[in-house]
Amino acid sequence: MWVRTRMSETPMFLIDPPDPEEADEPDPEFVGPPREDLSVPEPPHPINWDLLGPDEAEKEWNVLNSWVNWLRHDYGLPVTIIPPFWHRHRELVWELSALHLHRLCAYDPEQDGSVPIRWHADFAAARQRLRDWVAIAGTTLNSDRPTRLTVWPGETPAALQEERTIENRDEDFRQFVKDDVAARRKAEQAFYAGSEPRRTTGRRRS
Repeated sequence: MWVRTRMSETPMFLIDPPDPEEADEPDPEFVGPPREDLSVPEPPHPINWDLLGPDEAEKEWNVLNSWVNWLRHDYGLPVTIIPPFWHRHRELVWELSALHLHRLCAYDPEQDGSVPIRWHADFAAARQRLRDWVAIAGTTLNSDRPTRLTVWPGETPAALQEERTIENRDEDFRQFVKDDVAARRKAEQAFYAGSEPRRTTGRRRS
């Protein structure tokens, strides 16, 4: 309905008050924004291995190790692409970690159906890079040595470390992760100790 106001001839529409019984009923024609589903995991985020805390690092090491084992078995990858002691070489860790995250994104249920084939194209390029990394690293099936770096003029040469035989790969991985977590925890404790304000003790002299 509408009425005319006293001040002007402009019609003023009067809206009937809402019915209390119908106020809580949703409009079937209105589609609002979806509610946040806390049970759905977030998309994977890039992992910066240099910034991980001790607990985060332990978790990520084990997740990546499980995935690398799956990858080498499902695709029949030789040692020249993924050697047993990849965890001891930073260049291989960065490459495999990035490949892992790429696959998680490619096979996300919300992704387009053509994305997995693009992942396989990137996987082919990654395999060639892994071959190059392994050839430089010098790691083999039963033995390993740290990746040798080129010393630039003015730099102090690093101590030459010889190749050593490793009999049990899984034991070596567990010990490596244990040492890495301990080193990160020590660095974390030193950081927080240095950031705390100095406290004075004792009675103030007059």
